[in-house]
Amino acid sequence: MKLLLARKVLLTIALAACVWPQPLSAQKKEAGAEISQRMQSFVEASQISGAVTLVAREGKTVYLSAVGQRNVESKNEMQNDTIFAIASMTKPVTATALMILVDEGKVRLDDPVAKYIPEFKNAKLKGGDAPRREITLFDCLTHTAGLVGDQQCVKSLEATGKMLAERPLGFHPGERWQYSPGLNVIGRVIEVASGQKYETFLKERIFDPLGMKDTTFHPDAEQQPRVVTLYRPGKEKGSLQAATHWINDISADKVPNPSGGLFSTAADMARFYQMILDGGKAGDEQIVSRLAVEKMTTRQTGDLKTGFTPGNCWGLGWCVVRQPQGVTKSLSPGTFGHGGAFGTQGWVDPERKMIFVLMIQRTGFGNSDGSSIRGDFHRLAVEGL
Repeated sequence: MKLLLARKVLLTIALAACVWPQPLSAQKKEAGAEISQRMQSFVEASQISGAVTLVAREGKTVYLSAVGQRNVESKNEMQNDTIFAIASMTKPVTATALMILVDEGKVRLDDPVAKYIPEFKNAKLKGGDAPRREITLFDCLTHTAGLVGDQQCVKSLEATGKMLAERPLGFHPGERWQYSPGLNVIGRVIEVASGQKYETFLKERIFDPLGMKDTTFHPDAEQQPRVVTLYRPGKEKGSLQAATHWINDISADKVPNPSGGLFSTAADMARFYQMILDGGKAGDEQIVSRLAVEKMTTRQTGDLKTGFTPGNCWGLGWCVVRQPQGVTKSLSPGTFGHGGAFGTQGWVDPERKMIFVLMIQRTGFGNSDGSSIRGDFHRLAVEGL
């Protein structure tokens, strides 16, 4: 019991460094102020209602700031602990959960999906032909399975898996890259292989050990007032209008979506990214193996064209910056992370030992991965912090 308590104390101390801002030099304070001012300029231009930005370096949070409002109509100010629908930033979390099972020998990356969802044995292409080979877990993690269409879940992950097995494939597995609902398939595989509900597995194996207390598929009564409102361009030029989307639906009966269903805070996501940056370790606890982290965060898609900005490749559930350019030009080659449909971004630069978390909530503004908000945030953080 004493040993267990000591381990928990050590883990708490280690994680705290990733949450509480550390004392800054005058130069870094100035750099932080510049990031805040730039985010505020986007607020004033009605590009966003507000933003929470976080930068960690060498295991410590060196910058955390909130600007603007989480709800324009009620004038509720954005806070550091505001909760965002992080959409596809959920995918690397799902991938990490599967790799825990890989570590334990319960699944293999080259396993056919049909081993866990038998209906995939009968998968067909759009023309009715059978694919050249079976779809594997690797294919689903790298968006090369041939799966196409929307990423919503129906009724349950079991029902969703069966539905996706019946949806015609867009191409032969491994033939090309296309962003897909493959991580929803992985979510169901996690349930079958672990014997637990997908969301329970994530909570017990990732969120609770890392102290990610505000990361959930279903914000509770205490959390709901902190959930930010989604905005789109208003009818009048230079205005914002509240929007709705299935991704940020907080209904209690909504199916947890492994491709894009999580809600979280900047600080919680920084805890997750720090664990990955530290080779899968948090304190003295190994959440996922270092080998699994290496596989997730290095190039797995060969020469296939991938992603929503140039110069990227794909790991296992993670996007990897192969040749920095455009919005990624400030980052090092090998930086890895993922964006979300509403403009949220989480990236890890292993060369600089830096973590960048951008939390905004908007839709209808074009490519969320290629926004100037993201590019300016990366640049100012790298140059000053």
